[in-house]
Amino acid sequence: MLRVGVLVSGGGTNLQAIMDAVDSGKITNAEISLVVSNNPGAYALNRAESRGIPAKCISPKTFENREEFHKALLLELQENKIDLVVLAGFLVAIPPMIVEAYPNRIINIHPSLIPSFCGVGFYGLHVHEGVLARGVKVTGATVHFVDTGTDTGPIILQKAVEVRQGDTPEVLQRRVMEEAEWKILPKAINLIANDKVKVVDGRVETEEFDTEE
Repeated sequence: MLRVGVLVSGGGTNLQAIMDAVDSGKITNAEISLVVSNNPGAYALNRAESRGIPAKCISPKTFENREEFHKALLLELQENKIDLVVLAGFLVAIPPMIVEAYPNRIINIHPSLIPSFCGVGFYGLHVHEGVLARGVKVTGATVHFVDTGTDTGPIILQKAVEVRQGDTPEVLQRRVMEEAEWKILPKAINLIANDKVKVVDGRVETEEFDTEE
């Protein structure tokens, strides 16, 4: 059974999608063993607690420096014997010490089709604002492994979403969540939990099975 730790900064809609997928059997051989937020007011912590999942706030504001914060976060993951770290809207950069402790065992959901609209500065609504400003007709979401760069790790899954005339950043954000993020993040976890993902020469190869949309 894969022990999954979910890191989140806000409301936790992607966390909810993962929990629902575990409940419905779309994710097998995995359990959410820990939820951590850097934000004490994150509703995601309430979502976890309501399911009896250990939930903890580890905020950089309570540490003397970033290194101490990073050490505390890594220790929490290790003490809970986490096998896979899922960044589900976690707005804190993951430092090399954690990436190196979990090689190809940290995944992130990004609300665009990488390599478009990604990297430094592209997070949350900023991504969708960039999409609309450029006038692209198709956007989407990407699940990728995390390396020491920003949105540069091997891509696991992507799903396209139509950009519609008259979209606002908020409307587009919601559509990308509903049509892409909430589908491919649980799917990626399920593939990893069932040993269907491997990284070869920096690229991901997946063995498809039970790929329900």
